[in-house]
Amino acid sequence: MNKISVIIITKDESQNIKDCLESVKWADEIIVVDSGSKDDTVEIAKKYTDNVIFNEWKGYADQKNYALQMAKNEWVLSLDADERITESLEKEILNSYLDQFDGYRIKRDNYFLGKIIKGCGWGNDYQLRLFRKSKTTLTNRLVHEGFSVEGKISNLKNSMLHYSYRNFKDAFEKINYYSTLEAIEKQNRKKVNAFTIVITPILAFLQHFIIRKGFIDGIYGLFVSILNAYTKLQVQLKIWELNNKSSNLK
Repeated sequence: MNKISVIIITKDESQNIKDCLESVKWADEIIVVDSGSKDDTVEIAKKYTDNVIFNEWKGYADQKNYALQMAKNEWVLSLDADERITESLEKEILNSYLDQFDGYRIKRDNYFLGKIIKGCGWGNDYQLRLFRKSKTTLTNRLVHEGFSVEGKISNLKNSMLHYSYRNFKDAFEKINYYSTLEAIEKQNRKKVNAFTIVITPILAFLQHFIIRKGFIDGIYGLFVSILNAYTKLQVQLKIWELNNKSSNLK
């Protein structure tokens, strides 16, 4: 059996962290890196592991890289607090001969308001989350950061669960936060004008609802597609705002 270190970064995740940690209590090591939670996240995490570490927030990539460096085992499984490892995936991880590859992608079953979403591009969501520590680095991005593995990569057969948005309040808060990061990242690479502000969210909606078959999920697919369009609208507006501020300072 392979020795596995699980790494999780947190901040104010009291509604998620218990179920997340419960799903990985089989691991040889669990490391929770918290950036200053004001709720019960840390207290809950300490019931599952002694490795609850505070690290000042400098961004997603830096925080996950710090957690990665804290892992003692060669094989590391990275999770977000709103993700869960199923029993079938647990058995696959523990019983497989992992050394055939250097990293593994895991399919996520994404839930929105409690319902699994199969369209909108969410039904084929593979994430590189299980890997050799010695061959892994973080991509240096503000948003949509990821792990990069030097070596051979394969896919595991079983899925993990991802409860991305539990309610609309949660969705709008996350969209506002992530769209700001995306706007900062794309500020100098994207040209924004009246046309792009109008057309970009429309195309985003059509891509998710029609091309990526969001319609198969009914009203839930409609909601996801609308929220994606709203995200793109916010990114466009925030890029315009950042560029406009830069122009006014010159």
